Amino acid sequence: YEVFRALKQAGHRPVQWPCWLCLVLSIPLFTIKDSVSPLLPLVAGACMLIAVMVMFRSEPRLEDLLMSALPLFCVLLPGMCMLGLARAIDRVHQLLLILLAFGVPLVGDMLAYYIGSSMGKRKLCPEISPNKTVEGSYGSFLGGLLGGFVCFLLQFIWGLRLPILPMLLVGIICGGVGQIGDLFASVIKRWAGAKDYGNIFPGHGGVIDRLDSVLMCAPVVLCYVWLSMLV
Repeated sequence: YEVFRALKQAGHRPVQWPCWLCLVLSIPLFTIKDSVSPLLPLVAGACMLIAVMVMFRSEPRLEDLLMSALPLFCVLLPGMCMLGLARAIDRVHQLLLILLAFGVPLVGDMLAYYIGSSMGKRKLCPEISPNKTVEGSYGSFLGGLLGGFVCFLLQFIWGLRLPILPMLLVGIICGGVGQIGDLFASVIKRWAGAKDYGNIFPGHGGVIDRLDSVLMCAPVVLCYVWLSMLV
């Protein structure tokens, strides 16, 4: 909803209901099916519906078609990957994986903020986010590594014995991918001329403002699930 509102604020006419339909169908399908196999047909079907709806308008515009599909790939698909973490072999593994997806980018954001505000001198991407620095970016990678290590330690409380190196690697990757998600969300905001996506969290903005890095990290953690055969 927040992304669609930003796109409309930028002057586009996105088709919304195929994405909402895809979202509504994905939740029961993930509950019924024992895999994430519904992902591809759901996304492909939503893209075709969007194309048909835009093409049969009185004034079809290619940018409206592309903007209608944008939330599908930057919000809905990563959200489906988050649902896919619930396909892990048992409840304890599910908790650990969700902690990785949420906790690692959170620690990365915190260290990026503190290191960037105290030591940051070189601008990372001033055209998109003038406050982000290269030093803060290093802090995000360090925070991702620290978050992966914390998750490795916490697993022993739940009786798990997953190896440390893959979890540290996931942490480092999420430290970078989380920054990409943050910058990508900022691109859309600046393009739409909006300061925040919403005001549901006073002083922090909307849901996307809080979950932009988490959404981008969810596919990384799901890839870790597949490679580690935890399904």
